[in-house]
Amino acid sequence: MALLEVKDLRVEVGGKEVVKGANLEVNPNEIRVLLGPNASGKTSLLMAIMGHPAYKVRKGEILFDGVNVVNKPAHERAKMGLALSFQNPPEIRGIKLRDLIRIAAGKEAWNPLKEPREEFSTSVLASVGLDPTVFRDRDVNVGFSGGEKKRSELAQVLAMKPKLMLLDEPDSGVDVDSLKEIGIRINTYVRESCCSALVVTHYRHILPYIRPCFAYVMCNGIIVASGDPYEIFSRIEEVGYCAYANVCPPAIRSTIEGRVK
Repeated sequence: MALLEVKDLRVEVGGKEVVKGANLEVNPNEIRVLLGPNASGKTSLLMAIMGHPAYKVRKGEILFDGVNVVNKPAHERAKMGLALSFQNPPEIRGIKLRDLIRIAAGKEAWNPLKEPREEFSTSVLASVGLDPTVFRDRDVNVGFSGGEKKRSELAQVLAMKPKLMLLDEPDSGVDVDSLKEIGIRINTYVRESCCSALVVTHYRHILPYIRPCFAYVMCNGIIVASGDPYEIFSRIEEVGYCAYANVCPPAIRSTIEGRVK
């Protein structure tokens, strides 16, 4: 049985339909990627799966671990094992990163009277390549670089020990070293924890590290293609999303395809 099944899902935000009948699934202990041009509905789909209240499901089902979670709030989905990382992690002043990581794991904020040495967030931060002595006591993401924010976000997700990670562009705005570190950590966690992941990305560079088994292509709110991630990426890089998804006017599509023959 699939861990996640999205069936004919239609989602609105502010009265505008942004997901228009999407279908996809993720099986236990695997990584799949979700591709597509900007504003194609990828983030909206992840938000709807996680249960963000601004994303209203108007039709369809979201089956997680065999349960339709469409009417469940985000915190209940999180308790079931769903976790989401944001495309643009926010800065949170006044909250220490160590405490947010602990809270994500269901622990209380660090109290030095009870625990002279903070150990839990220290271990999690080290696992994603962030020096705990530098980042543990800082306000969440304040003054962090792009790569540091992405690693911080991944640390919070991993602390939850989810069954399924929804990762929205974990490779955007990061350097080569951070890309490798993030990709390897995602793959390692999935392999060692029998977790799964659905990763939104625009680039093939993270593929060797996360090793996805399947890809979906989303365009204009629907899944328009699926299959081998490497083959799909190769074709998209040749002709672009527009021609690949067959959404261009015929004259434009023939011009694009003529260039790559």
